[in-house]
Amino acid sequence: MSRKLLSLLMLLTVLLSACAPAAAPTPIATSAPTARPTAAPTSVPTLAPTLAPAEPPTPISTPAPEPIKLTDGLGRSIELAAPAQRIISIAPSNTEILFALGAGQQVIGREELSDYPAEAQDVPSIGSVFDKLNTEAIVALQPDLILAAEINSPEQVKALEDLKLTVYWLPNPKKFEDLYPNLETVGKLTGRSTEAAQLIESIKTRYDAVTQKVAGATEKPVVFYEIDATDPTKPWTPGPGSFIDAMLTLAGGQNVGAALKDPFAQISSEELVAQNPAVILLGDAPYGVTVESVGQRAGWSALKAVQNDAVYTFDDNLVSRPGPRLIDGLETLAKLLHPELFK
Repeated sequence: MSRKLLSLLMLLTVLLSACAPAAAPTPIATSAPTARPTAAPTSVPTLAPTLAPAEPPTPISTPAPEPIKLTDGLGRSIELAAPAQRIISIAPSNTEILFALGAGQQVIGREELSDYPAEAQDVPSIGSVFDKLNTEAIVALQPDLILAAEINSPEQVKALEDLKLTVYWLPNPKKFEDLYPNLETVGKLTGRSTEAAQLIESIKTRYDAVTQKVAGATEKPVVFYEIDATDPTKPWTPGPGSFIDAMLTLAGGQNVGAALKDPFAQISSEELVAQNPAVILLGDAPYGVTVESVGQRAGWSALKAVQNDAVYTFDDNLVSRPGPRLIDGLETLAKLLHPELFK
């Protein structure tokens, strides 16, 4: 073959190679694409159901308190729309009753001599029943009840009534058991009936204990109870019908004054010497009378009570104020007259 033909064949081969279709590229193996995890759909928070506006509670109907209607010791009809919450006491015994019933916070005014219990002295004074009650102060306090007692005259009650004030007059007990209805009455007036019932039960228990012991006494000593010895030759003493006379009898004694005519009377030294009391009780001790001074009175040194050292000071408030402390007075009297029964 000629050199020219060979060159032509080679040129043709190159041209055919250039015109031939290109071979498909061999794919390169790659790792399968990792699918990105799709977050689980978050549940849409469910809103709490909207409640309908709460209806206001139905008010519980409280029945109005029933009016309190009572007749006092002067026979007057007294009516309160409800238990008294603003009370003025114009007698020491009433003040003691009110506090004993737990009604002390309802007391907004007191008579000057109301000194028991101690907290009663924190209550404003409205004057003295023995001097003059301060009616202007009483009206200014706007009480819904004024509690009076026999220490207050009907004229004083009338004067307070004329000022359009409600006054209840509490009678003094004539015998020990009369104390109980008085406590019940004040309990009703103040809304303290439960407390009154409890106090009465307590007093009755103590009363029974004393009287049962005294019932076993073999003798009843003669007793002289002195109220006022401003004139020591004619001292004042409780007579028949007085409450102190009744208390001395309950305590197991015989009252010297029972032989007199009036509930409170003077007794002569001669009469006293004739009766020759075995026990002398000085209810006037707070006014300076001493046990020693009694023996120095003319003719008194011969008395049995003086010779046997049976002269005692005594808290007169325990028998002269008709309140809850009467039971304290009875117990004290019984122990003085019959110490052998209370050992």
